[in-house]
Amino acid sequence: MAQIEKAEVHVRVAEEAPAPPSGAELERIHFPDQWIVLAKHKSFILKFVGITAILAVVVSLLLPNTYTANTKILPPQQNQSMGTVAALSQLGPLAALAGQGLGLRNPSDIYVSMLRSRTVTDNLVDRFSLMKVYKAKLRVEAERRLEGSTMIIAGKEGVISVTVEDRDPRRAADVANGYIDELEKLTKTLAVTEAGKRRLFFEREMKMENNNLADAEVALKQTQETTGLILLDGQSRAMITSLTSLRAAIAAKEVEVESMRSFAAPENPDLVITENQLATMRGQLDRLEHGQGKRAIADVPIENVPTAGLEYVRKFRDVKYHEALFELLAKQYEVAKIDEARESLIVQQLDKAVPPERKSGPLRSVVVLSATTLALLLAVLGVFFMEKLERARQDPQFVTRLRLFHVYLRGKHES
Repeated sequence: MAQIEKAEVHVRVAEEAPAPPSGAELERIHFPDQWIVLAKHKSFILKFVGITAILAVVVSLLLPNTYTANTKILPPQQNQSMGTVAALSQLGPLAALAGQGLGLRNPSDIYVSMLRSRTVTDNLVDRFSLMKVYKAKLRVEAERRLEGSTMIIAGKEGVISVTVEDRDPRRAADVANGYIDELEKLTKTLAVTEAGKRRLFFEREMKMENNNLADAEVALKQTQETTGLILLDGQSRAMITSLTSLRAAIAAKEVEVESMRSFAAPENPDLVITENQLATMRGQLDRLEHGQGKRAIADVPIENVPTAGLEYVRKFRDVKYHEALFELLAKQYEVAKIDEARESLIVQQLDKAVPPERKSGPLRSVVVLSATTLALLLAVLGVFFMEKLERARQDPQFVTRLRLFHVYLRGKHES
């Protein structure tokens, strides 16, 4: 009989032995069964864990090296120079529009979103031929692969960090720096600053007013050709100039009020003051046009002008009106362009990405250790399950129930 079988017989005999005849039962101390089970199946455990460890070593050696490159940029600053503020305060009725809340409250988050945008990702995929590098058949697969290997975060201090992981250290650094290049290109096409928004607004208004001025000049030229009038008397010219300048100022003030209403509540003090200024200017215009007798002041000299000159006066007045309004818009447009050019230089690259000298992954020791630990755990659970099943097969009730299960299973399958 083998040594192991003899030991098992002795254990069963000791367990089945009757209790000692004395009245006081002695406390039995059993050796832990778990250790016995582990010792019994030690060969299986060692083989399973050893094979798994060897496979983990082989797999970890086959995994390609990865490299991580990092670059940091300073967040865009929205500081407005004192010279710009002073210039805007002297540019007429639309100056308030230039300084009202059109800036970005959290520019770092905006620029992080821009870096993560599909526009930037697509440009990088095309620029570095990432579909070929990642062996992707579809563009969306390359985009997802690039997004998965890139991490873009904004720190508490506001510095934006771009980290790219790649198998090629040179490409990892190039892609990280490429994010910054694409961000600079994107900021030149999008109005993300206060000055950019003001520039676009004034550019739109100036183009419209330029077209209106051109139409008024053409109409005046046609009137001159049909009436033969070229010059007006000094009194009429002075009154028309004063009247058109006031109307241009009122039109500019109306644009300012409409712009403020788009982002300010009706109870806003600045909006109320601006509306009161507009009402005052309209009243002044009404007094200049009609006076006390409700007769247009421009009609006083016009009555002494030949009837053919009436149309000329009106066309000349339209030209002067559009000229005054165009000059106001042009001045503020130039200021917005200067501010936009100044603000575009504030975004700076703090740390440029360089090819990493050491790999960042894979951590082969961690892979092998994790696989070995998991294999040991599975092996221990497996041997306990096998021991439990082996002991259950020695129970007649378990064997009977197992046979009944097979009978019902075969009968259900046959039916």
